[in-house]
Amino acid sequence: MEIIDAIILGIIQGLTEFLPVSSSGHLEIGKALLGESRLPAESLLFTVVVHFATALSTMVVFRRDIAEILIGLFKFKKNEETLFVGKIILSMIPAALVGVLFEEELESLFGGQIIFVGCMLILTAILLFLADKAKYTNQPVTFWQAFVVGISQAIAILPGISRSGATISTSVLLGIDKNKAARFSFLMVIPLILGKIAKDILDGALSYETEGIGFLAAGFIAAFISGIIACTWMIQLVRKSKLAYFSIYCLIVGIIAIIGGLYL
Repeated sequence: MEIIDAIILGIIQGLTEFLPVSSSGHLEIGKALLGESRLPAESLLFTVVVHFATALSTMVVFRRDIAEILIGLFKFKKNEETLFVGKIILSMIPAALVGVLFEEELESLFGGQIIFVGCMLILTAILLFLADKAKYTNQPVTFWQAFVVGISQAIAILPGISRSGATISTSVLLGIDKNKAARFSFLMVIPLILGKIAKDILDGALSYETEGIGFLAAGFIAAFISGIIACTWMIQLVRKSKLAYFSIYCLIVGIIAIIGGLYL
């Protein structure tokens, strides 16, 4: 993998991790259009590095929120921060269970299933359109809502379903304040990303022998910077009800994917 490839992949990861367009869906479409052999070889180590970069960019954007949560936790008593952490933990359960119990079934969907990806992108478009039209509220996240949003995060494992799009849309449709919905959506994914990275390291699945520090660093920096930009931008878009633009984009790409899948 060349440095330029690492930068491109890093930017793509940083942008699509937060913008509601489904990074996995776009990757599958790219494989079908270009042929998998023409795409840069993305090693597991590189994947882990760029995912860590986007997790770190989230922590930078929400550094004040995270600091307040940690301060509240170390008071060792029931308060708003400990309740919030409880909701985050609850939201992680569905995705963790799906990832462990249906790992092989999920992997089978990441093999050029372009028509399926197109259908899921259209579903993402519908969710974004409905969320964009939702009324403003001041309602915080409840434990029950956190679990439901967690289910949407688990469903977003499917290629073509945007994680941020699904979780934010579900939150808003449940009546949660849009700012709180975006905050919860981005913070809830940090433990999952870090947990997945820890699992890969402990399983010994990472290979350090064939990787060069140059393109790993390039990918990390590209994903980190683009992640900060995309995360900040997405928060503003949710607040200003601009999700309809991404709804139209996902609808168009989804239709093209379905048509392409029928003829490829």
